[in-house]
Amino acid sequence: MKIKILHMVDGAKKATGTTVVIDVFRAFSVEAYCLFMGAEKIIPVGDVKLAYDFKEKNPDYILAGERHGKILPGFDCGNSPSEIVKLDLKGKTVIHTTSAGTQGIVNADGADEIIGGSLLCAKAIANYIKKTDKKDISLVCMGLEAVSQTEEDNLCANYIKSLLLECETDLQSEIENLKTTSGAKFFDKAQNEVFPEADFHMCVEYDKFDFIVKLEKGEDGISYMRKYNV
Repeated sequence: MKIKILHMVDGAKKATGTTVVIDVFRAFSVEAYCLFMGAEKIIPVGDVKLAYDFKEKNPDYILAGERHGKILPGFDCGNSPSEIVKLDLKGKTVIHTTSAGTQGIVNADGADEIIGGSLLCAKAIANYIKKTDKKDISLVCMGLEAVSQTEEDNLCANYIKSLLLECETDLQSEIENLKTTSGAKFFDKAQNEVFPEADFHMCVEYDKFDFIVKLEKGEDGISYMRKYNV
């Protein structure tokens, strides 16, 4: 098995094989919760205008996302798991655009398949890769707004790698360290409106779900993120 750890948009463009695009805070944690809450599918888009166009043509779709962490005008929800779980998502389609995670999805043109990476689904992702005997693995850490590396995405990539190689890792202590590094914003009262503390705890609940978030092309030609049970 060949495992590559790549970073940001440039890394997404270089990704091959089974590609796990990782965004722990918060894109693919949000998508995992959406599917857990009963959403039928998620449309990941890189361009805000495209997100608005989808919503205009499909008013019943849920519009979720952010730029610089903040909810976009006219959106139903920001990129926040603690907000998204308050919505009735059963059977719904979610349009999702973010500064980092969805940018990785739309730029991974060389991938054979794409999975949304989070700590929530880390063990399920590793189990899927082992179960399906994948040999070429790209773990793409999208980082902060896809321009700089972050501890949580690197941690997630290294954790998935350790599961694939069956190595031990002290995940809990590293998660604790996130409170004073890239996760510190969730504990800053001045930023609490944009980065609720609850989001931190919801995003680091590792191995919570036994499914993966996987990109599939629909019959209509649109690519959707869907729940895939492992």
